[in-house]
Amino acid sequence: MSEMLTFASGGDLRTAFGGVDLGKLSFSLEEGDATVPFALLDTFDAQIAAAGLLLVQTGDGLHLLGGGAALRQDCAEPDFIANMPVGPVTKMLAGIVSPLRTLMTVAEGSLARQGLRVLDDYQKTHLRGTLWVLDAGKGRVVSLPALTALRGYDKSLSKVTAKLGAKADGRKLGSMLEASALLRGEDPALIGKTRIVMTPDEKAFKAANDIIRAQLVAARRQEDGIIADIDSEFLHEYRVALRRVRSVISLFKGVYDDKQTADLKARFGAIMARTGRLRDLDVYLIERDRYLALVPARFRPGIGKLFDMFAAQRDVEHAKLTAYLDGKAYEKEVAKLEKLFDKTRHLSKGPEAGRHALDFAKALIWKRYRKVCKIARAIDDTTPDEQVHELRIECKKLRYLMEFFAPLFGDNEVKSLIKALKKLQDNLGNFNDYSVQQAALQEQADALAGSAEPDTVEIATGIGGLVTVLHNKQLEERSRVTASFAAFDSEDTQARFRALFKPEGEAKK
Repeated sequence: MSEMLTFASGGDLRTAFGGVDLGKLSFSLEEGDATVPFALLDTFDAQIAAAGLLLVQTGDGLHLLGGGAALRQDCAEPDFIANMPVGPVTKMLAGIVSPLRTLMTVAEGSLARQGLRVLDDYQKTHLRGTLWVLDAGKGRVVSLPALTALRGYDKSLSKVTAKLGAKADGRKLGSMLEASALLRGEDPALIGKTRIVMTPDEKAFKAANDIIRAQLVAARRQEDGIIADIDSEFLHEYRVALRRVRSVISLFKGVYDDKQTADLKARFGAIMARTGRLRDLDVYLIERDRYLALVPARFRPGIGKLFDMFAAQRDVEHAKLTAYLDGKAYEKEVAKLEKLFDKTRHLSKGPEAGRHALDFAKALIWKRYRKVCKIARAIDDTTPDEQVHELRIECKKLRYLMEFFAPLFGDNEVKSLIKALKKLQDNLGNFNDYSVQQAALQEQADALAGSAEPDTVEIATGIGGLVTVLHNKQLEERSRVTASFAAFDSEDTQARFRALFKPEGEAKK
């Protein structure tokens, strides 16, 4: 049995052990190693820490702390897990870190390690382990006693951990995510996320502005990662944040007047448009291996050359976007938008601006939920694809509204309903992706028509084979829509939507 405790000590736990009353047990600290530099590695959005682990790199290797005994393997440059050497650390992380996210240094400092034992009156060892003290400077210190019980001494481990927890006197951190956030100098609730406070009686105008302001912050956090080209998820998250901003502007009807709404749509739309082609190419390149596996062998050489073409185009598009994000015009425009939502007196209010947030939220969500149900219940094998696409869009709008207003209804309850919606969304998203990819590939084939390049015929043949496969995949997804909606449209889910979101006094429908 092993356990790792997590403490923020404002110094380190070595000075606290002497004051812990363990009865017939006592701590024994061995002579410590020399203090060495460390780097804390994680994804931008702290996927490792969220899984209850810390990845620490020192000169002698990669160390994965948490979840019992520490794992170690030789040093390696942070990268996508699939690109790093195979070892016990990367093997564990392969099931935790998204293949789309790369590791990066998120904090640095000095590390002190010291052997630790817990002995009884007869100097017999009950527990042994290592005390890790990570110091990122400016009082950001985390102490991690990693203890393992020798056979037969599990009760001693339970006793010691309880005593240490009591001795910490409020300094014990609740999770590795909190430990990581302390070392990073960030709020654990905001790593890779946004959080806003919303009250039922605040005005819809304030709620809209708060959401947009938070999403602007989220978008701006991604800029350095996009420019440095760390991984494709920075651009994805940037676009998600901007899409949420545009959704607020569109869905919160009447909060801003018509002129203000049109102006904001145009300005955020212009920024978003700069990112579209690069994101499309990223998606293609992410799917490269899967696409190659989907088509018969005779089409693969052409598909491979098509993706080489996409990779070259991506380099060009990334350079364009980097120049834009680094440019004065972009910085000036985003600064104006940030100021607009920080100092809201220059925003023009619409007729719904003064409505209470809770009433406004219920009206918006309930209306969107009923629209989703109406469209979905009419879908059968003869329904045009356009209606399936409309259902996808309405589901996305419903989900955004539920996420925006979650603080008013209880995050856990809303998350549960979103989880019920997610399977349907995944199905509809796959359907849409296959449709969009077919159109884009056909556009690429049309662009190649008449080209004198020697690979043109081979690439065009590969595109034809891939389009056929994607069409069949789209048909498969389409056939699942009705079943996916039926699973979402259970009596329990209907009752929970009514209880949370149905406006008071509205007739039963």
